[in-house]
Amino acid sequence: MPSPIGWIHIHEQGGHICALNWSDRPAPDFGSDVLDDASAQLAAYFDHRLERFDLPMSCPSTPFQHGVFEAMLSIPFGATRSYGEIGAYVDGSPQAVGRACGANPIPILIPCHRVVGATNLGGFSGSGGVETKVWLLRHEGAAGLLL
Repeated sequence: MPSPIGWIHIHEQGGHICALNWSDRPAPDFGSDVLDDASAQLAAYFDHRLERFDLPMSCPSTPFQHGVFEAMLSIPFGATRSYGEIGAYVDGSPQAVGRACGANPIPILIPCHRVVGATNLGGFSGSGGVETKVWLLRHEGAAGLLL
């Protein structure tokens, strides 16, 4: 699907979203009900009509990564949490949280862009790196505190 940050490619396996990435060109259309719903929800997100996704998602993860992913899903639209805050919640270091964020295969839907450093933005593993993270934070109105 087209988006303000490039063509988004959504991947499904067994009725669950398992990956999301983007590029500068469209991918072949392999539509399904789940993919159609994900595209519609992402379009609503980019159009400021949706703040929380309701999609079946599944991705392989360690128990620690799963905890970080769950913590990211609890961060409200327009808010941020630090790697340290997430680390305190899941009993891990900020660095381990950063590695788990970097392993997130479903960015935006699992909002790793909402996790920031204590004194900087931190990284972003999605296409476009930190520039995309900044765009997403601005889109959600969260960037005022940092930029």
